[in-house]
Amino acid sequence: MSDSITTVGELIAALVAHDPATPVRIATAGAEFMDYTIERVTCSPGDTDNDCDLPNDTPVVHIAAKDSECCCLPDSAATALGWM
Repeated sequence: MSDSITTVGELIAALVAHDPATPVRIATAGAEFMDYTIERVTCSPGDTDNDCDLPNDTPVVHIAAKDSECCCLPDSAATALGWM
């Protein structure tokens, strides 16, 4: 598996092995490892300001994390993500 998931298809492939009823979080690395619930998913047109690596006409799916942390990321998850 690649180090990065860059397409919707790669994300679906990464998720398909898991039970659909399993909770999902967005994990972040920083001063502390945290996880967030997902607030919404949207698709927008490309970057019209020309400050993006993708061509301007390429739509992008964005996954929004909720504003507040859900909890500290368990060490086992941080290790699996390669952060520890």
